[in-house]
Amino acid sequence: MKAIAPKVVSSKRPPLAETSTLHRRARQPAGMSAAVFADTADSENVIATLNEALATELVCMLRYKRHQFMAASVGAASVAAEFMAHALDEMAHADLLAGRIVELDGEPNFSPDGLAARSHAEYVEGDSLASMIMENLIAERIAIESYHEAIFCLGDQDPTTRRVLEEILARAAQHAENLVTLIKVIKDCRGSISQLRAAVCSPAHRPAAEQSISCAGAP
Repeated sequence: MKAIAPKVVSSKRPPLAETSTLHRRARQPAGMSAAVFADTADSENVIATLNEALATELVCMLRYKRHQFMAASVGAASVAAEFMAHALDEMAHADLLAGRIVELDGEPNFSPDGLAARSHAEYVEGDSLASMIMENLIAERIAIESYHEAIFCLGDQDPTTRRVLEEILARAAQHAENLVTLIKVIKDCRGSISQLRAAVCSPAHRPAAEQSISCAGAP
């Protein structure tokens, strides 16, 4: 009888963990999260990364809130509405991050002490409507870069956290596009607040993601 040649296993696939190793990882102490990590250091690093992202979202929310009221004070109601919408998004992102931290048996750091130091983005007040928009754009670009790096470093070890970060990243990219549009509008209007209100409210310039914001009430 002719001997059957053994199958050649492709070397491209990384070796799988031993069954006993998988069992050990899955049998974590009660109260641990659904995500399984190779060791506790991985979980701690992910929680630290999420807390830095949380601080970034909180700082961005505070900056947008200030800019919202400052824009309204100079009559740029539509720009103020845009800032308000972004601030609400940042708060929702903070909630997502805090929720995921708790799921990983960590503690979300909402302490104001050291908040600016933990944040990747800066809290810059801005001294004009144009500078406020630009500072927010810079902060969104920093956030985008930070989330890209965090997602890359995370890899496939925690799909749930990765989805959370990807969702926030997509929204940050949309924020950046909205702010670029506002900068173009300001240049077109040459700083005129009345022209700026009209331009931002027009379908040609209004950011697509903020179609729900009504400009009808702009003074």
